[in-house]
Amino acid sequence: MSRIIFSTESGADIPKELVEKHQIQVVPMHVIMDGKDYLDGDLSVEEVFDYHSRTKKIPSTTATNVHEYHELFTKIRKTFPDSIIIHIGYTSKASASFQSALIAAEDFENLFLIDALNVTGGLAAIMMHAVTMLKEEPSISHVDLIGKIESVVPKTRLAFLPGSLDFLRAGGRVSNVAYIGGVLLKIKPCIELIEGKLVSTRKYRGSMSIVAEKLMRDYLKQYDINRKQLYLIYSIGLDESIKKRMDEIAKETGFENVTWMQAGAMISTHAGPGGFGIAGLEY
Repeated sequence: MSRIIFSTESGADIPKELVEKHQIQVVPMHVIMDGKDYLDGDLSVEEVFDYHSRTKKIPSTTATNVHEYHELFTKIRKTFPDSIIIHIGYTSKASASFQSALIAAEDFENLFLIDALNVTGGLAAIMMHAVTMLKEEPSISHVDLIGKIESVVPKTRLAFLPGSLDFLRAGGRVSNVAYIGGVLLKIKPCIELIEGKLVSTRKYRGSMSIVAEKLMRDYLKQYDINRKQLYLIYSIGLDESIKKRMDEIAKETGFENVTWMQAGAMISTHAGPGGFGIAGLEY
């Protein structure tokens, strides 16, 4: 029986220990600073924020290209010659990466692509659910497994609060008028993935410690999230007391497992320092 190998992009922000444990193959996305191209993963988040502190400029990001996907799939095929590759990709509605993967995949057999229509913790939640299903049912056919993965894509919920409107504005997610109003009134927009697109769904007012808890409670009230697993995402700079409080709420509301994920350099260029997010799968 052919072995199933999973792959995804660095924008999934899957913790290194989980990547290594499950042999998930990760291809880097890109961060651009002063015209120089850095691979997400090679560039630290601290360097991104330090660059902004020094220059007052926000790095930009670019998608993984066709050549890089071709190299990834070739490497997997050489390492696991008889494998079936299932690539669960970063939303096609916010990046050209998935289209590049589709083009590269034309040269390979037994390679299947799934558009996760999600990013960071949402993409990670789908990937880890796929890993768990395969572990629980190792003899499952790739056709059945792909069908089950695709069925959870529309049930995946991701919401996050950017730590800085400066970074969100630079990425074109808020207008200058909204930015000025947000800064003056200390408003933090909640960003969610709706049908694969990043959408501002509600606004919160106050310090991050206050609005993070509001978001958590609103999220759990709005969505019937599977209590087996919750993913909490943070960008460097989020206060430890906030993380502790989020853990307490997760425990109070019945979650069996909570996995914290740090936003990588690519995601952090949009979220800014001190951001917070939540991801899970609905029943």
